[in-house]
Amino acid sequence: MKLVSIELNMLLLIISNVVAILQLTASIKWPQLAKISFFLLFSWACWINWKTAHQNPSDYLNYATFTWSSWYRNFINGWFAEHIQPTVSFIAVCQGMIGIAMLLKGWVFKIGGIGAIIFLIAILPFGVGSGFPCTAIMAIAIFILIKKHGHNFVWNK
Repeated sequence: MKLVSIELNMLLLIISNVVAILQLTASIKWPQLAKISFFLLFSWACWINWKTAHQNPSDYLNYATFTWSSWYRNFINGWFAEHIQPTVSFIAVCQGMIGIAMLLKGWVFKIGGIGAIIFLIAILPFGVGSGFPCTAIMAIAIFILIKKHGHNFVWNK
């Protein structure tokens, strides 16, 4: 990840928050669409993170500049900097499993949804680096899906 211009960062921030609002709306009105969108999001994140962790792992150190948490900044520049590839590979695998869970129902969907919520809340301190506040909005959307729409496969009405 290369640091990009302020204008591009703002555009990406706006896009990510519009997507999150659409996902929240879909979780209420069109839950199958919301589940598919989260499947696509987490599957894409899995692929991007796996690829980046194995090709350009130092790109993740740029996130330290975005976080408003000194604890996160110190963690990124400390322990994480020495363990990027295995840590991000593990995160990517978890994101892949969350993506698959979004297509399923019952306890598998609920566990995947809880994992997604934990992940989305955990990256909140990355600020604009994680599209803040979009991850909070997405966590709310997944919570709604768990509470109201976890009993159907994505392909069932």
